[in-house]
Amino acid sequence: MLHILPPTNRRLVWYLAMEEYLAQNVQEDMFVTWVVSPTVIFGRHQVMEAEVNMAYCQANGIAMYRRKSGGGCVYADEGNLMMSLVSPNKHSEQVFQSFLDSVSGVLRDLGFAAVKSEHNDIMVEGYKVSGNACYALPTGTIVHGTLLVNVDFDALQHAITPSVEKLAKHGVKSVRQRVANLAQYAAFDSIKTIEGVNVHLINTLCARTRTLTREEIAAIDEIEKDYLNPQFIAGK
Repeated sequence: MLHILPPTNRRLVWYLAMEEYLAQNVQEDMFVTWVVSPTVIFGRHQVMEAEVNMAYCQANGIAMYRRKSGGGCVYADEGNLMMSLVSPNKHSEQVFQSFLDSVSGVLRDLGFAAVKSEHNDIMVEGYKVSGNACYALPTGTIVHGTLLVNVDFDALQHAITPSVEKLAKHGVKSVRQRVANLAQYAAFDSIKTIEGVNVHLINTLCARTRTLTREEIAAIDEIEKDYLNPQFIAGK
Protein backbone atom coordinates (compact mmCIF):
# COMPACT_ATOMS: atom_id res chain seq x y z
CA MET A 1 0.00 0.00 0.00
CA LEU A 2 1.17 3.53 -0.76
CA HIS A 3 1.39 6.01 2.12
CA ILE A 4 0.48 9.56 1.12
CA LEU A 5 2.14 12.20 3.30
CA PRO A 6 -0.13 15.27 3.28
CA PRO A 7 0.70 18.82 4.38
CA THR A 8 0.01 19.64 8.03
CA ASN A 9 -2.07 22.35 9.72
CA ARG A 10 -4.98 22.22 7.26
CA ARG A 11 -8.71 22.34 7.99
CA LEU A 12 -10.38 18.97 8.46
CA VAL A 13 -12.39 19.49 5.28
CA TRP A 14 -9.17 19.99 3.30
CA TYR A 15 -8.32 16.39 4.05
CA LEU A 16 -11.80 15.30 2.97
CA ALA A 17 -11.19 17.18 -0.28
CA MET A 18 -7.90 15.31 -0.51
CA GLU A 19 -9.80 12.01 -0.25
CA GLU A 20 -11.99 13.12 -3.15
CA TYR A 21 -9.00 14.08 -5.26
CA LEU A 22 -7.20 10.81 -4.58
CA ALA A 23 -10.36 8.84 -5.32
CA GLN A 24 -10.67 10.57 -8.70
CA ASN A 25 -7.10 9.57 -9.53
CA VAL A 26 -6.80 6.27 -7.71
CA GLN A 27 -4.57 3.58 -9.23
CA GLU A 28 -3.58 1.65 -6.11
CA ASP A 29 -4.48 1.44 -2.43
CA MET A 30 -3.46 4.66 -0.65
CA PHE A 31 -3.35 5.25 3.12
CA VAL A 32 -3.32 8.72 4.70
CA THR A 33 -3.30 9.93 8.31
CA TRP A 34 -3.51 13.41 9.82
CA VAL A 35 -4.50 15.38 12.91
CA VAL A 36 -6.45 18.63 13.13
CA SER A 37 -7.16 21.41 15.59
CA PRO A 38 -10.50 21.05 17.47
CA THR A 39 -13.28 20.50 14.92
CA VAL A 40 -16.78 19.07 14.75
CA ILE A 41 -17.69 17.41 11.44
CA PHE A 42 -21.29 16.31 10.84
CA GLY A 43 -22.98 14.23 8.17
CA ARG A 44 -24.43 15.52 4.93
CA HIS A 45 -28.06 15.06 5.99
CA GLN A 46 -27.77 16.02 9.66
CA VAL A 47 -29.35 19.13 11.15
CA MET A 48 -26.41 21.06 12.56
CA GLU A 49 -28.36 22.67 15.39
CA ALA A 50 -29.60 19.28 16.59
CA GLU A 51 -26.20 17.58 16.61
CA VAL A 52 -23.78 20.34 17.61
CA ASN A 53 -23.60 22.63 20.65
CA MET A 54 -22.94 25.64 18.44
CA ALA A 55 -22.65 28.16 21.28
CA TYR A 56 -20.02 26.02 23.02
CA CYS A 57 -18.06 25.50 19.80
CA GLN A 58 -18.11 29.18 18.93
CA ALA A 59 -17.02 30.18 22.44
CA ASN A 60 -14.16 27.68 22.46
CA GLY A 61 -12.82 28.11 18.94
CA ILE A 62 -14.03 24.72 17.68
CA ALA A 63 -14.55 24.70 13.91
CA MET A 64 -17.81 23.25 12.53
CA TYR A 65 -18.10 21.69 9.07
CA ARG A 66 -20.40 19.42 7.08
CA ARG A 67 -19.08 16.50 5.06
CA LYS A 68 -20.48 15.16 1.80
CA SER A 69 -20.95 11.63 3.09
CA GLY A 70 -23.67 10.57 5.52
CA GLY A 71 -23.29 9.29 9.06
CA GLY A 72 -23.04 10.85 12.47
CA CYS A 73 -21.30 13.74 14.16
CA VAL A 74 -17.59 13.48 15.07
CA TYR A 75 -15.36 15.61 17.29
CA ALA A 76 -11.65 15.68 16.45
CA ASP A 77 -8.65 17.39 17.98
CA GLU A 78 -4.88 16.92 18.19
CA GLY A 79 -5.40 13.70 20.17
CA ASN A 80 -7.47 12.06 17.43
CA LEU A 81 -5.60 10.33 14.61
CA MET A 82 -7.69 10.56 11.44
CA MET A 83 -7.23 7.76 8.88
CA SER A 84 -8.23 7.27 5.26
CA LEU A 85 -7.91 4.42 2.81
CA VAL A 86 -8.61 5.15 -0.85
CA SER A 87 -8.78 2.05 -3.03
CA PRO A 88 -9.53 1.29 -6.70
CA ASN A 89 -11.32 -1.85 -5.49
CA LYS A 90 -15.05 -1.35 -6.08
CA HIS A 91 -16.05 -4.17 -3.71
CA SER A 92 -16.56 -1.62 -0.97
CA GLU A 93 -17.67 -3.91 1.85
CA GLN A 94 -14.66 -6.13 1.23
CA VAL A 95 -12.34 -3.11 1.37
CA PHE A 96 -14.06 -1.82 4.51
CA GLN A 97 -13.78 -5.06 6.47
CA SER A 98 -10.17 -5.57 5.36
CA PHE A 99 -9.32 -2.07 6.62
CA LEU A 100 -10.95 -2.73 10.01
CA ASP A 101 -9.12 -6.05 10.30
CA SER A 102 -5.81 -4.39 9.43
CA VAL A 103 -6.13 -1.52 11.92
CA SER A 104 -7.35 -3.88 14.65
CA GLY A 105 -4.37 -6.11 13.94
CA VAL A 106 -1.92 -3.23 14.26
CA LEU A 107 -3.43 -2.27 17.61
CA ARG A 108 -3.16 -5.86 18.83
CA ASP A 109 0.50 -5.86 17.76
CA LEU A 110 0.93 -2.83 20.02
CA GLY A 111 -0.63 -4.69 22.95
CA PHE A 112 -4.25 -3.48 22.85
CA ALA A 113 -7.09 -6.04 22.99
CA ALA A 114 -8.65 -4.58 19.85
CA VAL A 115 -11.62 -6.12 18.01
CA LYS A 116 -13.99 -4.79 15.36
CA SER A 117 -17.68 -4.52 16.22
CA GLU A 118 -20.83 -5.17 14.22
CA HIS A 119 -21.20 -1.38 13.92
CA ASN A 120 -17.79 -1.10 12.20
CA ASP A 121 -16.17 0.40 15.27
CA ILE A 122 -12.93 -0.85 16.81
CA MET A 123 -13.31 -1.68 20.48
CA VAL A 124 -10.83 -2.20 23.30
CA GLU A 125 -12.19 -3.90 26.42
CA GLY A 126 -15.74 -2.91 25.48
CA TYR A 127 -15.00 0.75 24.70
CA LYS A 128 -14.96 2.38 21.29
CA VAL A 129 -11.53 3.68 20.29
CA SER A 130 -12.21 4.01 16.56
CA GLY A 131 -15.28 4.90 14.50
CA ASN A 132 -15.28 4.26 10.74
CA ALA A 133 -17.36 4.79 7.62
CA CYS A 134 -17.16 3.67 4.01
CA TYR A 135 -18.63 4.85 0.76
CA ALA A 136 -18.47 3.66 -2.81
CA LEU A 137 -17.50 5.77 -5.80
CA PRO A 138 -17.47 5.02 -9.52
CA THR A 139 -13.67 4.85 -9.33
CA GLY A 140 -13.39 2.77 -6.15
CA THR A 141 -13.86 3.04 -2.40
CA ILE A 142 -13.09 5.50 0.39
CA VAL A 143 -12.86 4.32 3.99
CA HIS A 144 -12.24 6.90 6.68
CA GLY A 145 -12.10 6.69 10.43
CA THR A 146 -10.88 8.04 13.73
CA LEU A 147 -8.46 6.63 16.27
CA LEU A 148 -8.90 8.08 19.76
CA VAL A 149 -5.42 8.35 21.24
CA ASN A 150 -5.61 11.23 23.71
CA VAL A 151 -8.75 13.21 22.83
CA ASP A 152 -10.16 15.89 25.15
CA PHE A 153 -13.33 14.07 26.19
CA ASP A 154 -14.70 17.03 28.12
CA ALA A 155 -14.68 19.08 24.92
CA LEU A 156 -16.10 16.15 22.96
CA GLN A 157 -19.02 15.73 25.35
CA HIS A 158 -19.83 19.44 25.34
CA ALA A 159 -19.42 19.93 21.58
CA ILE A 160 -21.61 17.04 20.39
CA THR A 161 -25.27 16.78 21.40
CA PRO A 162 -26.70 13.47 20.12
CA SER A 163 -30.34 12.68 20.80
CA VAL A 164 -31.39 10.64 23.81
CA GLU A 165 -32.74 8.00 21.40
CA LYS A 166 -29.35 7.63 19.70
CA LEU A 167 -27.56 7.17 23.02
CA ALA A 168 -30.19 4.72 24.24
CA LYS A 169 -29.54 2.55 21.19
CA HIS A 170 -26.03 2.02 22.55
CA GLY A 171 -27.24 1.54 26.13
CA VAL A 172 -25.45 4.61 27.51
CA LYS A 173 -26.42 8.00 28.92
CA SER A 174 -23.64 10.06 27.34
CA VAL A 175 -21.06 9.99 24.56
CA ARG A 176 -18.34 9.83 27.22
CA GLN A 177 -19.63 6.52 28.58
CA ARG A 178 -18.94 4.55 25.41
CA VAL A 179 -15.54 5.81 24.23
CA ALA A 180 -11.97 5.52 25.49
CA ASN A 181 -8.52 6.84 24.61
CA LEU A 182 -5.69 4.45 23.82
CA ALA A 183 -3.66 6.51 26.30
CA GLN A 184 -5.85 5.10 29.09
CA TYR A 185 -4.45 1.58 28.59
CA ALA A 186 -1.19 0.15 29.88
CA ALA A 187 -0.13 -0.82 26.35
CA PHE A 188 0.26 2.89 25.55
CA ASP A 189 3.09 3.30 28.08
CA SER A 190 5.63 1.91 25.62
CA ILE A 191 4.30 4.00 22.70
CA LYS A 192 4.01 7.31 24.56
CA THR A 193 2.68 9.56 21.75
CA ILE A 194 0.10 9.77 18.97
CA GLU A 195 3.02 9.91 16.54
CA GLY A 196 4.22 6.56 17.86
CA VAL A 197 0.86 4.99 16.97
CA ASN A 198 0.91 6.72 13.58
CA VAL A 199 4.42 5.51 12.70
CA HIS A 200 3.55 1.93 13.59
CA LEU A 201 0.40 2.03 11.44
CA ILE A 202 2.31 3.39 8.45
CA ASN A 203 5.28 1.03 8.83
CA THR A 204 2.98 -1.98 9.15
CA LEU A 205 0.44 -1.19 6.43
CA CYS A 206 2.49 0.65 3.80
CA ALA A 207 5.38 -0.31 1.54
CA ARG A 208 6.45 3.20 0.52
CA THR A 209 5.64 6.90 1.00
CA ARG A 210 5.24 9.90 -1.28
CA THR A 211 4.25 13.52 -0.72
CA LEU A 212 1.60 15.42 -2.64
CA THR A 213 2.85 17.64 -5.46
CA ARG A 214 2.16 21.38 -5.64
CA GLU A 215 -0.25 20.72 -8.50
CA GLU A 216 -2.15 18.13 -6.47
CA ILE A 217 -2.37 20.48 -3.47
CA ALA A 218 -3.73 23.25 -5.70
CA ALA A 219 -6.38 20.89 -7.09
CA ILE A 220 -7.38 19.88 -3.55
CA ASP A 221 -7.62 23.56 -2.55
CA GLU A 222 -10.25 23.98 -5.27
CA ILE A 223 -12.29 20.99 -4.08
CA GLU A 224 -12.16 22.28 -0.48
CA LYS A 225 -14.09 25.40 -1.53
CA ASP A 226 -17.25 23.28 -1.80
CA TYR A 227 -16.99 22.42 1.91
CA LEU A 228 -16.41 26.05 2.90
CA ASN A 229 -19.56 27.32 1.18
CA PRO A 230 -21.80 28.69 3.99
CA GLN A 231 -24.89 27.35 2.22
CA PHE A 232 -23.41 23.84 2.20
CA ILE A 233 -22.41 24.03 5.86
CA ALA A 234 -25.93 25.15 6.77
CA GLY A 235 -27.40 22.20 4.85
CA LYS A 236 -29.00 24.28 2.09
